[in-house]
Amino acid sequence: MTAWELLFEGFDPADEGRREALCVVGNGYFATRGAAPEAVADDVHYPGTYIAGCFNRVTSRIEGRDIENESMVNLPNWLMLTFRIDDGPWFALDSVDLLDHEQELDMERGLLLRRLRFRDSRHRTTRLVQRRFAHLGSPHLAALETTIVAEDWSGRLTFRSGIDGRVTNSGVARYQALNGRHLVEHHTEEVRPDTVLLHARTSQSGILVAEACRATVWRDGDVLEPTRSLVRHDDLIAQDVGVDLTPGGQTRLEKIVSLHTSRDLAATEPREEALGDLENAADFEELLTAHIMAWDQVWSRYRFGLSPDVDARQAVNLNLFHLAQTLSTHTADLDVGVPARGLHGEAYRGHVFWDELFVLPTITLRTPNLTRSLLLYRHRRLPQARLAARHAGLTGAMYPWQSGSNGREESQFVHLNPESGHWLRDNTHLQRHIGIAIAYNVWHYYQATGDEEFLSSYGAEMILEITRFFAALAEYDHGRDRYVIHGVVGPDEYHTGYPGTDRPGIDNHAYTNIMTAWLCRIAVEVVTAALPAERSTELTEALRLGHQEIDQWRSMSRKLFVPFHDDGVISQFEGYEHLAELDWDGYRRRYPDIRRLDRILEAEGKNPNDFQASKQADVLMLFYLLSAEELTTILGDLGYDFTGEQIPKNIDYYLRRTSHGSTLSSVVHAWVLARSHRARAVEFFDRAVVSDLHDAQKGTTQEGIHLAGMVGGVDLLQRCFAGIEVREGMLRLDPHWPAELGVLELTIRYHHQPVLIRVSGRTVTVRTAPGPRRPAIRCVCGPESVLLGPGETAHFSTKTTTDPGLKPTAAPADEL
Repeated sequence: MTAWELLFEGFDPADEGRREALCVVGNGYFATRGAAPEAVADDVHYPGTYIAGCFNRVTSRIEGRDIENESMVNLPNWLMLTFRIDDGPWFALDSVDLLDHEQELDMERGLLLRRLRFRDSRHRTTRLVQRRFAHLGSPHLAALETTIVAEDWSGRLTFRSGIDGRVTNSGVARYQALNGRHLVEHHTEEVRPDTVLLHARTSQSGILVAEACRATVWRDGDVLEPTRSLVRHDDLIAQDVGVDLTPGGQTRLEKIVSLHTSRDLAATEPREEALGDLENAADFEELLTAHIMAWDQVWSRYRFGLSPDVDARQAVNLNLFHLAQTLSTHTADLDVGVPARGLHGEAYRGHVFWDELFVLPTITLRTPNLTRSLLLYRHRRLPQARLAARHAGLTGAMYPWQSGSNGREESQFVHLNPESGHWLRDNTHLQRHIGIAIAYNVWHYYQATGDEEFLSSYGAEMILEITRFFAALAEYDHGRDRYVIHGVVGPDEYHTGYPGTDRPGIDNHAYTNIMTAWLCRIAVEVVTAALPAERSTELTEALRLGHQEIDQWRSMSRKLFVPFHDDGVISQFEGYEHLAELDWDGYRRRYPDIRRLDRILEAEGKNPNDFQASKQADVLMLFYLLSAEELTTILGDLGYDFTGEQIPKNIDYYLRRTSHGSTLSSVVHAWVLARSHRARAVEFFDRAVVSDLHDAQKGTTQEGIHLAGMVGGVDLLQRCFAGIEVREGMLRLDPHWPAELGVLELTIRYHHQPVLIRVSGRTVTVRTAPGPRRPAIRCVCGPESVLLGPGETAHFSTKTTTDPGLKPTAAPADEL
């Protein structure tokens, strides 16, 4: 096995859900789970196809209440393909003697392969090979090739190939009580002798969906004109195709599929588009060649060279592979955000949270135009965020914790604890820090790209309206002579209120308050310095933003209240230090896994609000998003004496009180430990980068990969350990590279040109791409900097941080 292959040997029903999620094939427009083509949804398999941005709302009756949920819709199953020999049963894995079975994900080519041999009840031995892909170059096309060899028998093989519309959203066990039926008005037709089509409509959003498939049969290298019979229902259509085989003979069925919806751009009615695609589509091999070429171009930007550990390289490749399948150049035209669980399953109902905070840096360093598009998803929903603020009696823009189609709040207000079976009140929608994350993403995209047009036309408006909301959310406490913020929930999510009270939310949440101070500083800079004077005037007039509001932001950046313990530890929120300490050792002895400690405590009749226990990094998010210099400056301006020497104490305090119930927790902890505890940082990196590969949360990967955890783990290599940062018109490097990770080599895009960076031990090499008329770039490492023209190379030593006598050198690129 190589670092580009993910191989599963044997068939393990208990592990099939994880394999199906990890073996998704997709292209940013749609993705399909790695389920067996002959499978239907049951306790083992879950076929699922999801188109980015295809949402629908349905209502469920839960404990006497009508609950409306919006979900990413599971679309008709285009994989549907099975077969039988003579008049025997249709093929199923559990009805044969399985001799060999393996499934291989070829990440370099975006190809899923399946190989198996079996012996049936009549002792006939058959070999099967299947290949499938979702075309990365032509986003509406997919292909499935099935080759069958009759090893020791003769008879008639009948394929059944078609499209199955009998699907629901039923892929998450704890959602089983909810209504999962989203598709209505199914219609099927046989359009041509080799082509069938199914189209339907989503029940509430009214999105029209059309899928068409074309089946071509080959035998021993020749195209056949086989007999076909139609199997047709309102919600399923297929063709039975018969082929005669002799011992050693083989047959191959190519299934080419087209998917379209009424959301598509530059398109007419979906049925016509789907059929037009098929009419013009090439055969399997020709499509595969173009598909592989498209992946080559993606990997030229996203490839990470990491040595010497093949397992680590495989995990990094897998995570980047799923990033590229979820968010590609095709995504840029779709008006979609960053789905927390990719296009891989139905957990979180396909919603958009704050995961872009962990995903966008990797994209921005390679395809900044895609980052721009993902941020425009937020700008298009600014009117809905303004409306939400008004409904809350506030001004500005209040973005939702969970977003879907139109940007309203999609968070559920009750949720099921599978440990206890109880439906519980859910106050996580009070995570107002989502607005700060959006503003942070906008500002750092601008810092990395210098995209002044985006800031002027879109970004500044979001930053100012989000700041306006937090200024309205804050109250001035005369007794403290400080601003305070009440009734919010932090990234921790365990603490949604105070012990013994029904009032939702907590007060003076440190992360929210400190990041609000950061936000106020940035907003003032945007309106007074970053924007051209003319645009600043236009925007302040359009928003009716007066000097009094801007002065309030300046005041808040100096007077927001931040709670501290007596020993200088930042309190997660006001009163946190008075909560009970948890018997961590006792819980670890009694439970094999305490990552979802909140569920365990509730099942025991206890309340997580009572304890100093966190699901994931909360206060420590400050050290993830802000440099030590930025944080101490912000706290200093607020009047708090906080130094960099106090950071390790804060890290140690909260690390001992965190259950790591989110895959993001390992990402953040690796980051904050990288400068002080290198070995522990690498340990957390190892956990982060394989969290879905090894299904660290014991059963959640099958419901969809954790995109932010996957990409955040890779980002640790580049921005944390290698210290790559694009800011203030310079490419900066501050490496703290762990020797055990070997050598890192990667390519980024800086000012639209490729830059190769190599980190090894205490040396860093930067090489610019050759080419005429490319401007020189400023590269900084430690106290030293060098101006690199096209095709030049700079060598730095990390000793420059302590030995200013060592100067970087510039050389022609061929010396690297």
